[in-house]
Amino acid sequence: MSKKIILGLVLVSAFAACQRQEPDVYVPPAADPVTTEPVYQGKYG
Repeated sequence: MSKKIILGLVLVSAFAACQRQEPDVYVPPAADPVTTEPVYQGKYG
């Protein structure tokens, strides 16, 4: 009886391991938009 239980557990674990897993899809984060550097416009500008 215990051999049947062990065999069943082995078959179930083998079946679960053989299931096709969906690949992880890498989505790169959105890059920050390029901005121009502020230009010095004088003391009060």
